[in-house]
Amino acid sequence: MVNETIRPATADDIEAITALTRAAYAKWVPLIGREPLPMKADYAEAFKKHRFDLLFTGSEMAALIETVPRNGDLLIENVAVSPAFRKRGYGRRLLALAEEHAREAGFPCIRLYTNALFEENIKLYLALGYEIEREEPLNGGTAVHMRKDFACA
Repeated sequence: MVNETIRPATADDIEAITALTRAAYAKWVPLIGREPLPMKADYAEAFKKHRFDLLFTGSEMAALIETVPRNGDLLIENVAVSPAFRKRGYGRRLLALAEEHAREAGFPCIRLYTNALFEENIKLYLALGYEIEREEPLNGGTAVHMRKDFACA
């Protein structure tokens, strides 16, 4: 059995975070005709302001979640699973961890957004109790903003 661990990222992880995110989102390029925003992010800069939790299988980074505490909520900026580790529940596990962090911080809800064309992601988030809050034009596409409240969870 391979050991699975989750830990906060350090500055030494920035290069691996960038590589994993690029690999995870590459599947969407043909669908939307461009690189999704997480593929273009400056993770050295994001690391200074955001929290990154990394899931490892053995010594290999398999998935990550990037969160941003804001005034009144916790935003999931990015959840990415390496193509080699998809369909193992790692994304769900990291989403649950982010929800745990949001509750511990006293936030009444957690938010995320995704591209309207990423239908499988939207279905997953809906299945996990998120609701669609609104849609808006973003970067030539449509962003779907979603929210999960904890008051009745």
